Amino acid sequence: MVLGVSHNATSEEIRSAYRVLAKKYHPDLNKDPGAEETFKQVNEAYSVLGDEQRRVAYDRFGLAGVEGGMAQGFPGGFGGLGDLFEEFFRGFGASSSMGRRSPRRGADLQAPVTLAFDQTAAGVEKEIPLERMEVCEACRGSGAEPGTSPVRCSTCHGSGQVRQVRETFLGSMVNVTACPTCQGTGEVISSPCKKCHGHGVQRRSRTLKVTLPAGVDEGTQIRVPGEGEPGPYGGPMGDLYLTIHVEPHAFLRRKKDDLWVEIGINVAQAALGAQVQVPSLNGPLSLSVPAGTQSGHVFRFKGKGIPHLQAHGQGDLMVLVNVQTPSRLSGEQKRLLRQLGDTLDPQAAPQTKGLLDSLKDTPGE
Repeated sequence: MVLGVSHNATSEEIRSAYRVLAKKYHPDLNKDPGAEETFKQVNEAYSVLGDEQRRVAYDRFGLAGVEGGMAQGFPGGFGGLGDLFEEFFRGFGASSSMGRRSPRRGADLQAPVTLAFDQTAAGVEKEIPLERMEVCEACRGSGAEPGTSPVRCSTCHGSGQVRQVRETFLGSMVNVTACPTCQGTGEVISSPCKKCHGHGVQRRSRTLKVTLPAGVDEGTQIRVPGEGEPGPYGGPMGDLYLTIHVEPHAFLRRKKDDLWVEIGINVAQAALGAQVQVPSLNGPLSLSVPAGTQSGHVFRFKGKGIPHLQAHGQGDLMVLVNVQTPSRLSGEQKRLLRQLGDTLDPQAAPQTKGLLDSLKDTPGE
């Protein structure tokens, strides 16, 4: 069977198969030898199978039952060549809905913002320099010189589209495209605005004040609605996206919303215990180092980290202790250390749990 459908195919299956084959073998689209003949056969087959009465006659009497009716109109209920070709080329650029250009959303913009490390914890108001297109204040976006107005396009008579008719062996083929005179707007500006030269928009420099929330991090994007470029044909403004860059801190490092700092203590402080100062975003904190503290031990200050972005609470401050061995000693210091060493175990023994386990178990790693 030419259409490639079964004997008991439904009307919808026959119609679907016909559409596919008609587009595939139409001689304006398919230049292969034999495409035109196949196209004719497809149309003839569908003129029979697409009509219930003629299909019954064909099933009972063969071609004799449908002779004389092959050329009566177009199959599938098409009213004429215009309907047939609109059906064929739907999706190929020709559309009856083409007309005046409708309002569209404006383009989004991006801008970088650099913050000091402590500003990410407190939140900050920043002034953002920005260059963008804005609606012309003189013509208010119409593109026409003040006191004048756009006029209806004489080429398309305000429809925004033109129809071009091309003759084929089957008849007239209609192609609908945007009007080349008005570019599909349906209007022509005879007196362009002197400030924007008829574009309706101008490039301007602006400074925006934007409040950035606490908790932003390197690479965070903040959306500022309606601060992009204006939409064509009266459409809404696009958005502005700010990309955050954070300057490094001298001592503090961020992991998610926790802050980490490494402090060095001497052997005596580690062995005997001590009270030391630890830097934080809100000033120094006092840390009690217990006697016998080892390198790699981590102390935690709850709630002294970065606030959670758009959520309650904040991270912690993690303090990693590093016991520092002195590299230069005075004679008296050496004498005292030798005395201490004589009282300690001189054997270097492997550790079942030590610095490696401490680093492995460190929260946030």
